[in-house]
Amino acid sequence: MTWSIIAHDPSTGQIGIAVATKFFAVGARVPHIAPGIGGIATQALVNLYYGIDGVKLLRDGRSPVEVVDILLCSDDGREARQLHVMDVKGRIAAHTGKECIDWCGHIRGDGFSLAGNMLAGAAVLDETAKAYVANAALPFAQRLIAAMKAGEAAGGDKRGKQSAALLIHGEEEWSDLDLRVDDHTDPLAELERLEQVSRERWVHFRPFLPTRRNPAGITDRAVIDGAIEATTAAKA
Repeated sequence: MTWSIIAHDPSTGQIGIAVATKFFAVGARVPHIAPGIGGIATQALVNLYYGIDGVKLLRDGRSPVEVVDILLCSDDGREARQLHVMDVKGRIAAHTGKECIDWCGHIRGDGFSLAGNMLAGAAVLDETAKAYVANAALPFAQRLIAAMKAGEAAGGDKRGKQSAALLIHGEEEWSDLDLRVDDHTDPLAELERLEQVSRERWVHFRPFLPTRRNPAGITDRAVIDGAIEATTAAKA
């Protein structure tokens, strides 16, 4: 009932996950990221602890293969699950249980991983992968959305559309971008619109927030507003 892409952008160091489905609030359940380390998408008859425990395992230095093996070993419902994991080294591991509904499967790419179940056909993942590769010149968030839209054009979730999400992390524990469309007639189009809105102010404001390297961040509102105005004016 879902397909997702996990990707690493070497130019920014960001890890991103985009996902779409005919189900409510997919962004609250499927994507999980350990900043600077890797990402996990847990889907089909979703097991939330795959994401919760999997992120801990990645932070402990476990490889994607080890993460998948450990999670599956403790879950008697593993054959109804789908899971894929990728780290910043490009290592990928995945599991699609025997009880997942066709079409279901997984694709490994250079710097990205794709998995889906209950899809219109294999072309959904194929076209998602092709679009991700073809749009390398796009900013990371836009590239992920373009890839998902290509998968939707190939049929997407065979039951229809309802929700979509985009989660991107840089080096901080908090997200660079966390967009969720929980219930919409055209969720990927709405996700694309929200990403455009994020570029009006949020992406320019984000660098002033506290970080581990600069725990206070920038608090002078005149400095913040001036920098944002200068950045947006330059892009106009």
